[in-house]
Amino acid sequence: MTQRIVVKIGSSSLTSETGGLNPDKIQFFAAELARLQAEGNQVLLVTSGAVAAGFTSLGYRTRPKVLHEKQAAAAVGQALLMQAYHEAFASHGVSVAQILLTRYDFSNRKRVQNAMMTIDELLQRGVVPIINENDTVSVDELKFGDNDTLSALVGNLVKASKLIIITDMDGLYTDDPRKNANAQRIDRVDAISDELFSFAGGSGSAVGTGGMRSKVEAARIAMRGGVPVFIGRVLEPGDLNLAVQGTGKGTYFDTALNNLPVKKQWVGFHSLPQGQIIVDQGARAALINGGKSLLPAGITGATGDFHPGDVVEVVCSEGTLLGRGVVNYAAWQVQAAAGLSTDDVQRRVEVARIEVIHRDEWVPLA
Repeated sequence: MTQRIVVKIGSSSLTSETGGLNPDKIQFFAAELARLQAEGNQVLLVTSGAVAAGFTSLGYRTRPKVLHEKQAAAAVGQALLMQAYHEAFASHGVSVAQILLTRYDFSNRKRVQNAMMTIDELLQRGVVPIINENDTVSVDELKFGDNDTLSALVGNLVKASKLIIITDMDGLYTDDPRKNANAQRIDRVDAISDELFSFAGGSGSAVGTGGMRSKVEAARIAMRGGVPVFIGRVLEPGDLNLAVQGTGKGTYFDTALNNLPVKKQWVGFHSLPQGQIIVDQGARAALINGGKSLLPAGITGATGDFHPGDVVEVVCSEGTLLGRGVVNYAAWQVQAAAGLSTDDVQRRVEVARIEVIHRDEWVPLA
């Protein structure tokens, strides 16, 4: 069966230690991806590297930290990056296409559906879509975390069979193996816990922005969308194939979840929430474990200025995010109805339906 495989490659895997593209690395990954495609798979590449490729051409000694300097570096580097990919893939008879996305593209349902149709058409014609954040016009400090989150969103969007996140570590460890010889690699993960995030640590490399923590967060997003994930190292010919087959040098994040419908993917991962609803422990249990709708009785408060049809976040009193949903109330109606029984709400507040968020419009994220 044809598999749809999303492969994410970060800046540190494509560039030299001081910045600038490494042609040998580009050639290596193009060969690995072309081999996957030749075996009958549909391959999408989510790549970082534009800023890292461009900053040396502008005379910066190190990767810039100011937003407009990053955007200038990306403007130069994106052309260099695509030229390098075009030449490398062409040597294997494979055509490539550039797709630049921002967070706003995912938050707008029409735009994200158009992006999905474009990607489908390219894949049907044997073209490898090369996807990157549109850093030059992004106004949110390149929030995709070295494109780790972007790769998870793309994986969910295209209903990928697998998401392969390539990094310079051979998987997730219980501690930093470079500092602790007793650190143990975690081979398989079925559920992502707070302890797992603590293992992931923080910062990335000098030429990238994402560390292991952002990769684990990306795995959480992909798993919730029903996409299994591999995070690990691809250094030698055949390593990418091994990663796809399940015997790669890294950590596998398994999921028993089915792919979410497109609308629920948009609600859960792409939309821009317009406010928050705070709930008590009873409502939390009903939403997370009981498969129930959110009723006014379990609400303790709300923030933001939202209206019926908007997406809101639902949090518990400690601030933990429980999920997102399409709200049936305006913010003032939630405030007025908070804590009231169904009968009291019907007597005191004029609402179209009693459920604040219906379970069919709810995506748990806890």
